[in-house]
Amino acid sequence: MPALQIENLCKTYGDRTRALQGVSLTVAAGEFFGLLGPNGAGKTTLIGILCGLVRPGSGRVQVFDADLATQSARARSYLGVVPQEFNFSIFEQVQQIVVNQAGYYGIPRKEALERSATYLQQLGLWDKRKTQARHLSGGMKRRLMIARALVHQPRILILDEPTAGVDIELRRSMWDFLIKLNQSGTTIILTTHYLEEAEQLCRQLAIIDQGQLIHQGAVKSMLAMLDVESFVLDLGVMPARLPSLPGFVVRQAGESSLEVDLPREQSINELMRQLDAAGIVVQSMRNRSNRLEELFLRLTAGANGAPLVPADSGALS
Repeated sequence: MPALQIENLCKTYGDRTRALQGVSLTVAAGEFFGLLGPNGAGKTTLIGILCGLVRPGSGRVQVFDADLATQSARARSYLGVVPQEFNFSIFEQVQQIVVNQAGYYGIPRKEALERSATYLQQLGLWDKRKTQARHLSGGMKRRLMIARALVHQPRILILDEPTAGVDIELRRSMWDFLIKLNQSGTTIILTTHYLEEAEQLCRQLAIIDQGQLIHQGAVKSMLAMLDVESFVLDLGVMPARLPSLPGFVVRQAGESSLEVDLPREQSINELMRQLDAAGIVVQSMRNRSNRLEELFLRLTAGANGAPLVPADSGALS
């Protein structure tokens, strides 16, 4: 039985904005599933429908054995949701916020205290349990949102851009926690603008743009769709003119660097052999961009006629 089955989901807002246009996707139980797309693609609308905050125009959603339309309470009991925005009382103590959430699911106070202690310890918040939430850093508030979403032990955890604005060290620790949680059997659905995050965490991806499902599949098979990868080569000495490397496209990328397109049928070893034969010394070599980002841009370019432009090398604006 899939954890989540979405069939032909549509949503049009009052101003005739078509937020979702017949989206259908399946998330297997125990999956770490990534939902990608630019701002305004329809990701948050989709999550809002799952949470019961947005009424769909048409379509069907099944959460494990519960139909969202006819068995909404049961379906939502399977879900734990971490939204983009902080939506708890900043004047309540950290542990009380988690315990109060447990009360909405009928969990006895003694058990709620035990569960809250477990998740606060796992997320590094136990020392802050008696602190008012307003005194937490942004990263700590993100972790508090995750603890609160998990207190009723949902079978599916939905994370809507959980690491937005979080520093790299904290992001990595959250990744480790989520990987262990997924390995314990929890299905995780992640929306993110950080494509590195999706490539590191997710096994399956769906890409949504302008309310439509552009592509869905395994991360490895999607990356295999890339017929060319681009690399930046930092050189010790820039040659007087661009070298001719048969089978490769070469461009100047900076005062002392080259950009080289590597077709799928070619190998890095062959590239290095030709560079060595041309007397070019390579000091370092790196991908021009994240491979998943490159695929995302190509897929959305095919859907819209023009590629999206990333705000930086790790995130989409």
